[in-house]
Amino acid sequence: MFGIEPVTTFELAYKGLIIGFIASAPTGPIGILGIQRTLRNGPRYGLVTGLGAVFSDVLYGLVTALGMSFIMDFMTDQRNIFWMEIIGSAMLFVFGLYMFRSDPTKYFHPDRMNGNKSSYLHHFITSLLLTLSNPLIIILFIALFARFAFIVPCQPVPQVVGFLTMTCGAALWWVVLTYGVNRIRKTFNVKYVRILNLSVGGVVIIASLLGFVFTLMGKL
Repeated sequence: MFGIEPVTTFELAYKGLIIGFIASAPTGPIGILGIQRTLRNGPRYGLVTGLGAVFSDVLYGLVTALGMSFIMDFMTDQRNIFWMEIIGSAMLFVFGLYMFRSDPTKYFHPDRMNGNKSSYLHHFITSLLLTLSNPLIIILFIALFARFAFIVPCQPVPQVVGFLTMTCGAALWWVVLTYGVNRIRKTFNVKYVRILNLSVGGVVIIASLLGFVFTLMGKL
């Protein structure tokens, strides 16, 4: 159960995709900002807002990875990875529970639904700065990296591929969010924000519980 297992490029690639998608999914202030800009100016403006957040998330992901790489250097067998995955699953469960119980609608301001369009660059930079102002995202990355054993010392090429797919996963979430919101823009109201948050929180909770089960069974 605790033997050394090689990590393939494909494995880090699909893990990166999942991590990026989950890391971008929480419907906090930046998520609401993207939704409001989509409803006000169209999906392209919402997507540019999301890309600013993606860029910030990747920066925090890299910072987290550099910090964890010093910790992960002792990962010479599967026993240590096993405990990291258990701890990561526990952290994800707490995060999912927090999302499930939080109310993101407090960030939704109908009075900001009207206004002139700013440039794409303005939307990107404001989103980037807003996301950078919330370093708590590092905690989520620690949980995700630990859960998926994503940091692998001495394997630079697979790790780079993993970070590239993580970026793609984060961007994919914003494509789904902005164009999904745009599809229902005529009927969109604040209740959809709450439903979205409950759905994402529920998925994270289920994923963390499955992580516990699979790790204990020695499948991951």
